[in-house]
Amino acid sequence: VELVESGGGLVQAGGSMRLSCVASDHTANYYDMAWFRQAPGKERSFVAAIFWRSGNTYYADSVEGRFTISRENAKNALYLQMNSLKPGDTAVYYCATDRALWKASDCSARAFGSWGQGTQVTVSS
Repeated sequence: VELVESGGGLVQAGGSMRLSCVASDHTANYYDMAWFRQAPGKERSFVAAIFWRSGNTYYADSVEGRFTISRENAKNALYLQMNSLKPGDTAVYYCATDRALWKASDCSARAFGSWGQGTQVTVSS
């Protein structure tokens, strides 16, 4: 499955932004999906995930309470609503999925085999 992210840009600290990720076909509706981010000079890190069957969500501590992950199966879409943004949230954001069931104990990028091209989010102070 191919993934395409959109919605990035420049925002001031304290602002909000919503990222979207659209899958190429509906099979992604049956896969767990996630958002990762990568800041310059740093490794790609887990942000949030959503289980396809239960709809349960899981967040990195750094974004818990500020970010919300959701999906809209009718549009083969995944979203990330980001509120109270901080300069430290500046990164390229990627959506990811995999046909294998995801385990919350593994927040590494290697747990996901399909990735989008990424969208830049820049938060100014």
